[in-house]
Amino acid sequence: MSSTGGSAGSRVAEHMSMLDAAVDGLLDAGLAELSDSDLVEVMRGVEQWLRRAEAVSHRLVVESVERSVPASLGYSSPKKLLIDVLRISGADASARLTAARELGVWHTMAGEPMPPVLPETAAAQSDGDIGTDHVRAIAKVMRKIPHAVDNDAVADAEALLANLARSGTPEDVEQAGHRLLAYLNPDGNLGDDRDRKRRRGISIGRQDTELMSRISGELDPVARAMLDPILAKWARPGMNNPDDPASPAGDGEDPSIDRDLLAAAAARDTRTAAQRNHDAFSAVFRALLESGVLGRHRGLPATVIVTMTLEQLEQAVGGLATTATGGLLPIADALALAEEAHPVLALFDHVGRPLHLGRRRRLANADQRLALIAADGGCTRPGCSAPASLCAVHHVTDWHKGGHTDIEGLALVCDACHAQVNDGPAGWATRSAPHHSAYAGRTEWIPPAHIDPTRRPRINHRHHPGELIGDARRQLTHSPPAGAAGLAAPGWAGRAAGPRRGADWGGGG
Repeated sequence: MSSTGGSAGSRVAEHMSMLDAAVDGLLDAGLAELSDSDLVEVMRGVEQWLRRAEAVSHRLVVESVERSVPASLGYSSPKKLLIDVLRISGADASARLTAARELGVWHTMAGEPMPPVLPETAAAQSDGDIGTDHVRAIAKVMRKIPHAVDNDAVADAEALLANLARSGTPEDVEQAGHRLLAYLNPDGNLGDDRDRKRRRGISIGRQDTELMSRISGELDPVARAMLDPILAKWARPGMNNPDDPASPAGDGEDPSIDRDLLAAAAARDTRTAAQRNHDAFSAVFRALLESGVLGRHRGLPATVIVTMTLEQLEQAVGGLATTATGGLLPIADALALAEEAHPVLALFDHVGRPLHLGRRRRLANADQRLALIAADGGCTRPGCSAPASLCAVHHVTDWHKGGHTDIEGLALVCDACHAQVNDGPAGWATRSAPHHSAYAGRTEWIPPAHIDPTRRPRINHRHHPGELIGDARRQLTHSPPAGAAGLAAPGWAGRAAGPRRGADWGGGG
């Protein structure tokens, strides 16, 4: 660790060195000789240290944000900095930033310190008495207190919960929070527009192992008022039933729909209200996309773009197709969705790709973008999960430096990552992987020195998970650890890894 900051930097470096030595000592210390009570006491002590370390983490986040360190290193947000430098998940980075906002000591423009949003909670964490889950439970309750409750009552509530958390579990805090909210708002009528605006939101979860996506959230009164008549017409019994070929599609009040046909379909309809709502949403989405009112998105019509291999297309059974938004579709569903679509065949081989524009045009054309969606799947920057629908086409060699608008010199990059490609000390560089490398022609990203002092080029495997399995299999084949022989078996790993899309594409996808 550098100590260029003078005596203060030297003291921090000394503390870090002592911390490393303490951890090394504990890792090397024998635990077998400890009594049961001593072992439990060590567990308590380590937990207290970890909790106090969270308070140090908040200070570091506050300092980096107030100094504008993320912007100086080319990041569009502090979250991006944390993900890159600490190699943590996006969810973890968001949680750390939220905790720093609520528990950290921030400063005014004049440099005066401001008390934490949750001062008693921050003090309890600094003492090592409460952990991350305690803090999350307290913050969750505090966000639900209506704005109409006076400030003194809010402060008392936070102090009460923090004090309870010092001796209780996060579940105890949550349970007490329900009673506290009922006490502060017994009639449930203190909410106002500010509370509703704060609570509004719809979250769409990741696809699970069965490719289903959970939706949760809250609608404000205006959104609910607009949704109700839509569902009344599109989700009525008998309408838009995918399990009934004779079910009318579209708006249930459309005068062109045969009323007798609709009545018969309603009599056969065994769906629950929730299932009818789901099918109504699906029908509305389809009608919206087919209407053309959404226009174009990043040079292509706003529509569903599905990628599958020629083998999958010919067999029409089994396997998964991918969408430009990063989703997965069973092949059968993808083919059904594409019954009236315009298929595009992209051939991946060593001959090259007839998608060259040289320097006649700076911007990629629609055919090149479709080819990149099939090859890259999303942003090519290592670790980025942005799907193709959120990406622009990037010249691997910058246009201003003589780069050509040819398919082997183009790559998909999301807006946030594209801003980090520059010649500054904090900038990333891009290049096409050389022919002798494992992923020849793929876009390599060279990180700045603060990420990797060796500046070793990296490939993004996030959109090609089979490549990671294939690499792991090759490593296991060369030097399998005990018990890993089954994973190294060609049959298992070959099926899991699948084809390495892009590795056989002669250019820079």
